[in-house]
Amino acid sequence: MSQSKDEQSALSCNLVQISSHHCSAQHLDLFPNKTYIGGKWTDSLSSKTFEVLDPAKNTLLGTVPDCNVEDLNLAINSANSAFQIWSNFTAEQRSKVLRKLYDLHVQYKQQLAEIITHENGKPLRESLVEIDSSAKSYEWFSEEAKRAYGDVIPSPAPNKRFLVVKQPVGICGFITPWNFPAYMIARKTAAALAAGCTVVIKPAEDTPYSALALCQLAEMAGLPAGCLNVVTTSRSNTAQIGKALCENQLVKKISFTGSTAVGKILLQNSASTVKKVQMELGGNAPFIVFDSADIKKAVSGLMASKFRNSGQTCVCANRIFVQENIYDKFILALAEEMKNQLKVGHGFENDVTQGGKIVMGGAKCDILGGNFFEPTLISDVNNDMEISREEIFGPVAAIMKFKTEEDAVRLANSVPVGLAGYFYSNDISQIWRVAEKLEVGMVGVNEGIISTIEAPFGGIKESGFGSEGSKYGMNEYLNNKFICMGI
Repeated sequence: MSQSKDEQSALSCNLVQISSHHCSAQHLDLFPNKTYIGGKWTDSLSSKTFEVLDPAKNTLLGTVPDCNVEDLNLAINSANSAFQIWSNFTAEQRSKVLRKLYDLHVQYKQQLAEIITHENGKPLRESLVEIDSSAKSYEWFSEEAKRAYGDVIPSPAPNKRFLVVKQPVGICGFITPWNFPAYMIARKTAAALAAGCTVVIKPAEDTPYSALALCQLAEMAGLPAGCLNVVTTSRSNTAQIGKALCENQLVKKISFTGSTAVGKILLQNSASTVKKVQMELGGNAPFIVFDSADIKKAVSGLMASKFRNSGQTCVCANRIFVQENIYDKFILALAEEMKNQLKVGHGFENDVTQGGKIVMGGAKCDILGGNFFEPTLISDVNNDMEISREEIFGPVAAIMKFKTEEDAVRLANSVPVGLAGYFYSNDISQIWRVAEKLEVGMVGVNEGIISTIEAPFGGIKESGFGSEGSKYGMNEYLNNKFICMGI
């Protein structure tokens, strides 16, 4: 798009700010009491606030503004003004800002991780891993920003030339969950900014501080005001904020990570403006262990997949199927590993990790704030039980027995969602058959951890659509424009 002299002047000023900015070592404000709109730290227009608690102790961390639709509209208008500038940055210029965000995540890794453990409750070592993943998002998309290639199409007419160019979608509205309060924002924001979009984020009401920490880093990185906006809001205002974000005509894309039920509501709300929508919704991942599997490796992979983040990930193993000949042996091996590896407690303590027949666990832990649940292993589960049909989202491993490969695939595909699936086998023919037949967007073969910024992340069926991460991730924030040129 063309630029006026005023726009060019503003752009030059912003570039001077970015090129001359040096990040001095300083402590982040872990629990700011303001939200961030239009490059300013501000209260809500109503001056209302809501409390944020430490979930491990049920103690107060702080208060943040309880924004309403009026505040949201300010954020959207700010993002719209900033889009006129940011979309005119060259890919290389945007890349440099994103690279600074990567450097800052590395520099402030410890403080950023502590914020997560305070507001989310996960063990500090898992919070540190989450910040590593967030940092890699900005690193990856700082590089992908320079690779938004278009096309030249051979024309059937000698007097015409066909071109396809890629342009940023525009303002993007993000609604993000509490289980990965930094990474879910980073994976979306990095791709959007790389493409030239500006963003408005509605973080989970339980975990707003990770989003506000990103705003502090954005200021240090020299991101122009209005490119990144955070609207903190309580649960009572969440529905109206989500609806208004979807229905606002200035917002050109919605990206949501959360439950399938809420995703369907957001899809309905977005229909009136026919905006681009990206959904990463519920999962109910099968984890299949065949007779030919290495049991030790399968147990290790299950421990990593099932109990990471206390089982509160959308891709964690949820329905565990073990072939009948190794069923009892697998149960014993898994129970032993659970006893040895898992410890319940506050996330800042050392070594903390976290129907049918209850082999171990199965009760709430009466410690600290009372929000803990014992790691639980349940055997003799069948497909008629609710636990085999619903996403558990907790540290509970429910094990079902199966006879044949066909049975395993049928059971795995029997739910309406399809995000991730896992299986262990040393039969190469079986590996190909099952990998192709599982109705999921991502498959782990002899591997329990599959998420990485280099690979596409997304599901099928009622788990949503669209990819985050990888070379495909930035395409979600770009429009293809066909140019037919007569000569």
